[in-house]
Amino acid sequence: MNPLIKLEITRALRNRKFLFFSVVYPTALFLLLSGNANGMVPDTGLTVVLYMMVSMASFGALTAVLVGNSQRIATEREKGWVRQLRLTPLPGRGYVLAKTASAAVVSLPSIVLVFAVGAAKGVDLRLWQWAALTGVIWAGSLVFAALGVALGYLVSGDAVRPVTMLVYFGLSIMGGLWMPTSTFPDWLQKVADWMPTHAYAALGQAIELGNAPSARDLALLAAYFVLFAGGAAWLYRKDTLKA
Repeated sequence: MNPLIKLEITRALRNRKFLFFSVVYPTALFLLLSGNANGMVPDTGLTVVLYMMVSMASFGALTAVLVGNSQRIATEREKGWVRQLRLTPLPGRGYVLAKTASAAVVSLPSIVLVFAVGAAKGVDLRLWQWAALTGVIWAGSLVFAALGVALGYLVSGDAVRPVTMLVYFGLSIMGGLWMPTSTFPDWLQKVADWMPTHAYAALGQAIELGNAPSARDLALLAAYFVLFAGGAAWLYRKDTLKA
C-alpha cells in the first residue's frame, strides 16, 4: 500500500493545473476578496482579513480533496486502473487511503500559503492559534475527501466534472466561504447553518477569536464524515460487484 500512496502523491504534485487551482488560486482569491479592507464582518467579531483568511484556507483544502479525488477516481474507473488494482492484494480501504493521503499532502501547502499571505497582511495571532488553525482545517478536510471519493464512484467520467463543480461551488457559497452568510435571507441562513462547509469554516473562526470550536460544529462535521465515508464505502463495494 505504501508504494501506491507514494505514487498518488507524486502524481498529484506533478499535476501543475491541479496544483494551481488547489494552492495558488485560493491565495489569489484571498488577496482579491480581502483587498485593503479593515472593517468588521457583521455578526462574527472578525475583521474582513481574518474572516477571508480562514475561508480561503478552507476553500483551498476543499479544492484539493474534493475536486481532486472525485475527478481522478472517475477517470481511473473508466480507464480500467481501478479494475487492475483489484487484481492485486491491495484492499479497498488501501486504495481509498492512498487517494485521501495524496489529497491531504496537496491541501496542506494551500493552507500554509494563505496563512503566510495573511501574516504578511498584518494578521497577528498567537503561535498556538496558527498551529490550531492549520490542524483543524487540515483534519476537517478529510470530511470532503470522503465526499470526493463518493462522487468519484457515483458519477461517470463524462459527468463527474459538472456534478463536482456544482457540489463544490454550492458548498463553498452556502457555507459562507465566499461571503458571510449574514448577507443571506433569513431562511437561507438557516439552511446554511447545517452545511458542512459552514461548520468547517466556523472551527477556524472560533480559534481566531481565541475560543475552542463549538461542540455543535464538531458533531455536525463528524456526522457528515460518517455519512460521506459510509456512502463512499457502499459505492466502492457496489462498483466492485459490477466489475
